[in-house]
Amino acid sequence: MSLLKKLSSKSFLFFNLVLVGVVFGFTLACFSFFGPMSKLGKVAQAEQNQVMIPESALSVAESLQTTIQAVSARVVPSVVEIDTVSVVQRQSQNYNGVPWEFFFGPQQDGQGQSEYRSQGLGSGIIVRKDRDTYYVLTNYHVVEDVTEITVKTDDGKEAPAALVGKDERKDLAMVSFKSTDSYPLAVLGDSDAVKVGDWAIAVGNPLNFMSSVTMGIISAVGRTNGPANNINDFIQTDASINQGNSGGPLVNIRGEVIGINTWIVSNSSSSGSIGIGFAIPINNTKRSIDEFINTGTISYGWLGVSLTEPDREITQALKLDGKRGALAAEVFIGSPADKGGIKPGDFITHVNGREARGSSQVTLLVGDLKPGDQATFTVIRDGVSRDFTVRIEERTDAAAADSKNLWPGVYAVPLTDARRSSLRLEQNVQGVYVAQVYAESPAAVIGLQRGDLITGINDQPVTDLASFYQILRDKTDRELWFNITRSSSTMETLRFRR
Repeated sequence: MSLLKKLSSKSFLFFNLVLVGVVFGFTLACFSFFGPMSKLGKVAQAEQNQVMIPESALSVAESLQTTIQAVSARVVPSVVEIDTVSVVQRQSQNYNGVPWEFFFGPQQDGQGQSEYRSQGLGSGIIVRKDRDTYYVLTNYHVVEDVTEITVKTDDGKEAPAALVGKDERKDLAMVSFKSTDSYPLAVLGDSDAVKVGDWAIAVGNPLNFMSSVTMGIISAVGRTNGPANNINDFIQTDASINQGNSGGPLVNIRGEVIGINTWIVSNSSSSGSIGIGFAIPINNTKRSIDEFINTGTISYGWLGVSLTEPDREITQALKLDGKRGALAAEVFIGSPADKGGIKPGDFITHVNGREARGSSQVTLLVGDLKPGDQATFTVIRDGVSRDFTVRIEERTDAAAADSKNLWPGVYAVPLTDARRSSLRLEQNVQGVYVAQVYAESPAAVIGLQRGDLITGINDQPVTDLASFYQILRDKTDRELWFNITRSSSTMETLRFRR
């Protein structure tokens, strides 16, 4: 039989079919056996690599999460968005001349002025309610020089707002709006109890994102040198604060307001948060709330001293190393400090028993005193701690700026070896160097000048800074003059009689 006929026979075809069936069955059996084994291996490997989260850790995390949710639900309804409009008149481009006048005629007087409307954004917290009027605490810079104010509540409703009062020194302001709806008042906490490491939650409307909540910790307390000479001792936090957060609350883990978010430090062109934000301690605002509502202004206590924070040279010269406080370099004639016995050169360490950590805090502590209050000031004088009782008066800008009464009106610094060298003085020369003379002060009136070397007061030798203040306190009740060296010449100033 030929090969072709064998291949086309029924027997060969049947054999081929049987062979194909056997191969297919074997392959299917192998796949069925080894496939599940491979999957089982992968599952076993995955189970071996999986890390189980302990239930105890999950419980703690979920408890914190629940707390944050509860705090947010409690605080957010008392936070409002403050939208402002400032209207500014600007000079328009003058199009007089050809071809303008050819087509439109000469421009009339009064034209060329255009109205520019600038929009602003901030936050605020509802702190008081009187019938249908709600009072909102915010920042001064949020409503400074604005023409229109609108308040938007968390439920999306809007209402026109009125300015109740504002104060630049503390960067605080208050607005009010009317509503028949019910909104909760913010719960004010105790900012004196705040400690570094505490939880901090910021609420507000950053970059127009309403009712935003961010969380962090308290990074520091008692920060000073805020913008625009703000006198607060700020709380620092790393909770994200951005433009639009100003005036909103910083709250603790109990949902109590501990601060008013105010400013941030940023090195970016967009002024975005880099994790350094500052809030006004809420205790600094509590008296201000009542004064805003009752009078529309904030009154400040006045001591009547010019405060400085002495550098290392001065602290060493006055033997104040390791001491915290502020130096009363000048005292206003006739001021509460003058009447109470505080003298130039006194180093203030406490006000009513509270530690004064620097000039900013002394200013804040005195400012929070009410006119008429009696306050105890602890000072270091000639190395000895003493207490003086002073009756506080109300601060006025005129009195605080009246340098004619600033006694004596000279800021003196130690005569160091470096200054002796620059002035070409012998090493045995003693005295103090005049770093500044305040205009119109007694020192300026009698002819003292910056750069003078004070060698005596009222013919009493001045050897160093300590003796300068001691003689000034003890020998100048009625009359004052200085013995000085100027341009290698020795002379006396004119005499000032009190």
